[in-house]
Amino acid sequence: MKQAILTFLFAALLYQASAQNKKIVGVWWNQEFTLRAELYEKDGKIHGRIIWLKENSNPDGSSPRTDINNPDKKLATRKLIGATIMHNLHWDAEKKEWHSGEIYDPKSGSTYSCYAHMQSDGTVYLKAYVWGMPFIGKGTVWTRYSKE
Repeated sequence: MKQAILTFLFAALLYQASAQNKKIVGVWWNQEFTLRAELYEKDGKIHGRIIWLKENSNPDGSSPRTDINNPDKKLATRKLIGATIMHNLHWDAEKKEWHSGEIYDPKSGSTYSCYAHMQSDGTVYLKAYVWGMPFIGKGTVWTRYSKE
């Protein structure tokens, strides 16, 4: 009986996490409206990839835009459209946020820790930070993409 109750509670927690992930899953504009990213769920975690860039050429005029600032020289030639820039955000029901993820900034070539939460207006507040200290970082607001 005890095992059945624990199994039920575990299943309920997984269902809640999945329901929350569906709220953030979709296509989002960054704050500057220069990039659209698709946030998707994989193995219960949220990941994100670039699907559109306002400026899709390199400083030298070549196109498509590549990840020239990536410190990993093997990745410096990859196309930015299609590149995964967000990894492993986990849902925290108590804090009502996705946390413990990482986000890559193609402009600087740096990867940061990050967390995100839905705001009452339906936007997503995303904060990238360094050294495990969320108070040292930069927040941004992403808006859901609509074809209208």
